[in-house]
Amino acid sequence: MSLVTQTPQWQALERHWQQLKDTRMGDLFAADPQRAERMTLSAAGLRVDYSKNRITQETLDLLCDLAGAVDLPGWTRRMFAGEPINNTEQRSVLHVALRNRSNRPILVDGTDVMPAVNAVLDRMETFVEQVRAGDWKGYTGRPITDVVNIGIGGSNLGPKMVCTALGPYLSDRLRVHFVSNVDGTHLVETVRGLDPATTLFVVASKTFTTQETMTNAESARAWALASLGDSAAVARHFVAVSTNGQKVAEFGIDTANMFGFWDWVGGRYSLWSAIGLPIALAVGFDRFKELLEGAHAMDEHFSTADIRENIPALLGLLGIWYANFAGARTHAVLPYDQYLRYLPAYLQQGDMESNGKRVTREGVAVDYTTGPVVWGEAGTDGQHAFYQLIHQGTQLIPADFIGAIHSQNELGDHHLKFMANYFAQTEALMRGRTYDEALAEMLAAGMPDERARFLANHRTFPGNKPTNSILMERLTPYTLGALIAMYEHRIFTQGVVWGVNSFDQWGVELGKQLAGVILKELEAGAVSGEHDGSTAALLEHFMQRRT
Repeated sequence: MSLVTQTPQWQALERHWQQLKDTRMGDLFAADPQRAERMTLSAAGLRVDYSKNRITQETLDLLCDLAGAVDLPGWTRRMFAGEPINNTEQRSVLHVALRNRSNRPILVDGTDVMPAVNAVLDRMETFVEQVRAGDWKGYTGRPITDVVNIGIGGSNLGPKMVCTALGPYLSDRLRVHFVSNVDGTHLVETVRGLDPATTLFVVASKTFTTQETMTNAESARAWALASLGDSAAVARHFVAVSTNGQKVAEFGIDTANMFGFWDWVGGRYSLWSAIGLPIALAVGFDRFKELLEGAHAMDEHFSTADIRENIPALLGLLGIWYANFAGARTHAVLPYDQYLRYLPAYLQQGDMESNGKRVTREGVAVDYTTGPVVWGEAGTDGQHAFYQLIHQGTQLIPADFIGAIHSQNELGDHHLKFMANYFAQTEALMRGRTYDEALAEMLAAGMPDERARFLANHRTFPGNKPTNSILMERLTPYTLGALIAMYEHRIFTQGVVWGVNSFDQWGVELGKQLAGVILKELEAGAVSGEHDGSTAALLEHFMQRRT
């Protein structure tokens, strides 16, 4: 099968970049007073202005032609229809079914999955209401005050990010905590100060064999039983999000308190499933449903809108434009909302684990860039950390700026000052500042001519740096759901264009396998396997210092 680089559409884009690469965005705005209006779209409570990009209408036409050539609409239909588009694992990809608020039938192997999805949601709702009302009692008869989620990867990042993002909606009575790192410090510091008699652990592992998660779960059980004494207490202080009933029961958890999901739910797309149980506990089930509704609204937009008016598809194609034609290697996500501070880390996994691939679905090595490095930081903290590189560094770094018109905490003029920076940064990145402008500014301020001429180069900004501006009225469960789904479909769009399977993650396996071998050596206190010289020497040093 030929690679996408061999298509006429790809080659047309290569020629187009050579023609456009020196074009200034400021000139494009001057030539088209309606540019911002034409390049702004709204859906599911989000307004996306993509006009500050190094593109013309011809660019958009060529990118949409490329999307047509790789059959993006067809792949979208196949995903929503439940076809096994995860070809290496022969699975459907149906996180969209988890938030299918229309309840339209979605078939997997001829069976509608929606009754099972709804049944799990109903069980979650009952359990959440019991815990939040204080009706679920711990072993000693006291209500639960703290929930500790134990998981890793998507079983941690998604719920943690959402619970932080929805801080204004958190319960006053029920606190939710997260443990993921197998470093014992994470668990020890998390449970410090908690009362085992009022603490509930949610152990999230599909197989209930994930090494990091189960190591933490075993230590959490030991911590709880050291105080509660009776192993029967486990059933009142631990619940599971898993599909392995036997392992759950062996751990001591009542399988009536096991919340299942399906093999067509990928870990980094799982917060919409029972993996979202800590979210529902933290904000209440009604808010959790609002999160699903926002995501569903974006799903409807993505699956029905024409590519030229499709927010996730266009954002994905713009990412292709910069990664494959302009030479960008990273993508910055810059939320101007403190509650969204974990969003960049969440999207790191979502994007880099999905599209960090070196072969196509058919196993053919690619000859083009896939999966950018995704990174970022919240608000003005980022401005005082790494914006220098974006403004004046030698790398091209496309960036998404995310903000809200209304803050959840309107304190004096804080939000106006905050958002003034949001708007100013995208304008500054586009406009830049010329040598002559920098010189004139310093001379006007009274700086001596020689000093001003010396500093002018240092104070010159090249500008022409691309950004997308994403605005919402307020960060709510609904708009958060839409925002996350928008990025999910952006990632999907890029995976389709690159021809990779965005829904497996074989790259995490080798390190796990080798860690299992090395762990046995560390436990035995001797190096017995074949290792490279560096690893063998490091192991010897480590073990010598452990004795």
